[in-house]
Amino acid sequence: MSAPRIGVLALQGDSREHLAALTEAGADPLPVRRREELDTVDALVLPGGESTTISHLLTEFDLLEPVRDRLAAGMPAYGACAGMILLAREILDAGTGQRRALPLNGIDMTVRRNAFGRQVDSFEQDLPFDGLADPVHAVFIRAPWVEQVGPDVQVLARAADRIVAVRQGAVLATSFHPEVTGDRRVHRLFVDIVTGRR
Repeated sequence: MSAPRIGVLALQGDSREHLAALTEAGADPLPVRRREELDTVDALVLPGGESTTISHLLTEFDLLEPVRDRLAAGMPAYGACAGMILLAREILDAGTGQRRALPLNGIDMTVRRNAFGRQVDSFEQDLPFDGLADPVHAVFIRAPWVEQVGPDVQVLARAADRIVAVRQGAVLATSFHPEVTGDRRVHRLFVDIVTGRR
């Protein structure tokens, strides 16, 4: 079986780290900045960064509706931190005016932006992760948490009794940044989701 072509949204945020992690996890990654690139990928990673900025750039680059349409059509996706925020159905504290994070409706969840605090409140923690044998070392940077999930959403991990990793069908999201740790198990899980092995 050939490696799945997985796009990484490369408008803002830590796209390089995800591209490297996906390569190590057995995918054929591609930076996505234009509609033509989005059209060639089997799945999409939405990286960490600043959710209102990424949302604004999705609109500026005419990618917001195409990404929403692909998600609605069943495209697998993985969102980390800001990516989790964007994949939500509803975003609490989404910003104001033109600088609002716009939900992509990829997962039936309500997410609170920057819920764990500001940059100075960033932290690391080992977490049990459903489906993985050993705990995941999770790095939280101005991280969101999930306030509410719909009936079809599987909760995969919690930190401080808050939901920080979820899956709904072929869409995965984490509050934390596995791409910065060297542990590729979350990315391998996503590759397996894309290829239908998980």
